[in-house]
Amino acid sequence: MEHRDDTRPQTTGPYPSGAGTVVYDRDWAPDVRRSVRCAGALFGLLLCVDLTAGELTWWRGALWFALALLLLLVLFPVRVSAGPGWLATRRLLHTRRVRTDLLTAVRPLDGVTQRLVLRDTLGNRVEIDPEVLIRTPALWYRLAEGARGAEAAGTLLCGATALHRLARRVDRETALGVFRVSGLE
Repeated sequence: MEHRDDTRPQTTGPYPSGAGTVVYDRDWAPDVRRSVRCAGALFGLLLCVDLTAGELTWWRGALWFALALLLLLVLFPVRVSAGPGWLATRRLLHTRRVRTDLLTAVRPLDGVTQRLVLRDTLGNRVEIDPEVLIRTPALWYRLAEGARGAEAAGTLLCGATALHRLARRVDRETALGVFRVSGLE
């Protein structure tokens, strides 16, 4: 069926012009595979040691399997996703979500691994690894977009400096990646 001006009606989703797309950490699947390989290697190694020593029984095999499963649970990565106005982390048993357009605090935590703690006005709290944001600039874009809105609205009371520092780091790493790919390094 043709229209007078030869245009077709466009279907629009809940977000115009693709702004509603959800972005995921692109390195999550390889991290899961690495975790499974490490747990499988530990299980195989423990079984081989018991087999060569002649000590393998069904309960020892079950114990080694439980130990490998525990290692898998410890190494299993957090899945980070973001959309317009929100950022979420998903672990094995729970999902935490924070509204980036309602952020009140952003605090970097230093320790064995660096963490970024985000809090919103609704009382939600998310803890993420800043390296995830550096490896996936689309996630950083979603977070920065919401944080700019929170900063403009005046709800971001603590942590604007940390976000600006992280923005400079993301920009630097992205530029280095572009130079590396283009051969200008």
